[in-house]
Amino acid sequence: MQFLAYALAYPILRFISILPFRALYFLSDCTYILLYRIIGYRKSTVRKNLALALPHLSDKERREVEKKSYKHFCDTFFEMAKSLSISDKQIRQRFQFTNMDLAHEYENKGKSVVLLVGHYGSYEWLLSMNLYFHTFKGIGIYKAIRNKYFNELVKRIRRRFGAELIGTKSIIPAMRKNAREGIKGFYGFISDQSPKSQSIIYYGKFFGVEVPMQVGGEILAKKLDMNVMFARVEKVSRGHYQCTFVPLDGSPKEYPNFTVTDWFMNLLEEQIIQKPEYYLWTHKRFKHRKKESDITA
Repeated sequence: MQFLAYALAYPILRFISILPFRALYFLSDCTYILLYRIIGYRKSTVRKNLALALPHLSDKERREVEKKSYKHFCDTFFEMAKSLSISDKQIRQRFQFTNMDLAHEYENKGKSVVLLVGHYGSYEWLLSMNLYFHTFKGIGIYKAIRNKYFNELVKRIRRRFGAELIGTKSIIPAMRKNAREGIKGFYGFISDQSPKSQSIIYYGKFFGVEVPMQVGGEILAKKLDMNVMFARVEKVSRGHYQCTFVPLDGSPKEYPNFTVTDWFMNLLEEQIIQKPEYYLWTHKRFKHRKKESDITA
C-alpha cells in the first residue's frame, strides 16, 4: 500500500514541479478553495490556535488571518513540490539572504552553529543556504515519514542544494561524529513544534500560554560548544522570501538553562505578531499547555 500511494502521487508531484510559477499558484488557489472552503482541513485547530495567540484581534480580523494562512499553507506545499526541479538560479532569486556575510564570519571562526527555525515563511527553501557556504554544510534535522517511499522523496527534495539530513533519533551520535572529524556546519532545528508528552522537560511561554518547549537545539549547542542563531524568514511577496540570521550574543554556555530556548520563542512570537498569516497554524502547538491547576499547584 505504501508503494501504491507513492506510485500514484509521484507523477503528479513531478508534473507540478515542472510547471511555471504562474500555473503553480493557480493550482495553489484551487487547492485553497478545496482545503479551506469545502473540506475545512483542521479549521477547528486553526481557530483555537488563533484565539489563544491573538485574543487582541476581533473575530473578523482573525478570520482574515485564517484565510491568508491557508493560502500561504497551500503555496508552501506547491513550492516544496517545485523544489524537485527548481534551478539554482531560480532559488537564488526567490529565496535571498540579507546577511550571508555574517554566516561567512561564523565559518571563519570554525565553530558549528545551531540554527533555530520556526514554522514560518518558507522553512523548506531555507536549505538553499548551502549554495552560499564556503566550507560549512547546511544540515537539517528531520523526523522520518512513516511511508518509506515518501520519506525518501522528501529527503531527496531537501538534498537538492547539497544539504545533509539527520534523523531525530540519530542527532547526538551524528553531531559528535562530525565534531570529531572536523565537519562544521549549520544545524537547522525546527524548534517551535510541541514535543511528545513523554519528552517534556521544560514549559515556557508562547503568546502568554505555558506550553512545553523543544529544547534539543539549546542542549546540544551547550554540550558541543556551538554558536546559536535564529533564522528570521520573511515572505516578501508570493513566491519570494528572505532570511536574516540573528545571532545569540556570546556562547550559549553563558546562559541559564532554557534561556536560549525562550530567546528563540520570543523572537519568533514577535515575528508572528507582525504578520501572523505566514505561520503554520494547523499544527497543535498548544496541545499540551499547562492548565491553571498545574501552574498554581
